[in-house]
Amino acid sequence: MTPRDPAEPLRVLVVCTGNICRSPAVERLLAAGLGAAYQGRDGGGLAPAIEVGSAGTGAMVGWPMPDEMAALVASQGVSPDGFAARQLTPGMVQQADLVLALTRRHRSAIVELVPAAVRRTFTLRELARLVGDIDPATLPGANATTADRLRALVPVAATRRGLSAHRPADDDVIDPYSGDEAVYRKSFGQLLPAVETIVAAVRR
Repeated sequence: MTPRDPAEPLRVLVVCTGNICRSPAVERLLAAGLGAAYQGRDGGGLAPAIEVGSAGTGAMVGWPMPDEMAALVASQGVSPDGFAARQLTPGMVQQADLVLALTRRHRSAIVELVPAAVRRTFTLRELARLVGDIDPATLPGANATTADRLRALVPVAATRRGLSAHRPADDDVIDPYSGDEAVYRKSFGQLLPAVETIVAAVRR
């Protein structure tokens, strides 16, 4: 990879299968929590410090979020409007500073696509779990920006892998597509706390 231009935003890419349920929900929730730009919303003409996007390994290209997931996102005061699914490409992964997969299978697919991304690719719940083991003092202090702290978090989290026991399945978020309202709520209930944990870690 070439060195990152310091004027460029920190880019976060969220990946699931169809890019209509889990990854767009995380995209919008994470962007809201971090004060970041996302698809359909820029910084009002200002260069954003963080950009959050999403894509799918088998995307339903151009589709919006299903009503069930859109309603859950909106229930958090976050807009689901203007979303359109995108197919994952190697270029998206190469440009991302942090890649968040919704399952271990997605994480494997991302790393197979771009092997160099392995140390900056996590499942969402994996990163949230690792964040809980990180001493806040290892991240930039009070004068640092959210982008500074998130950028520093990635390599620190990578060094924490494998240091504590956990159930591998706990790193996945279930796919609610074609399920009933209860399945959507279960999926959302897995992803929302993980997003909140990551946001809290970098916005202290």
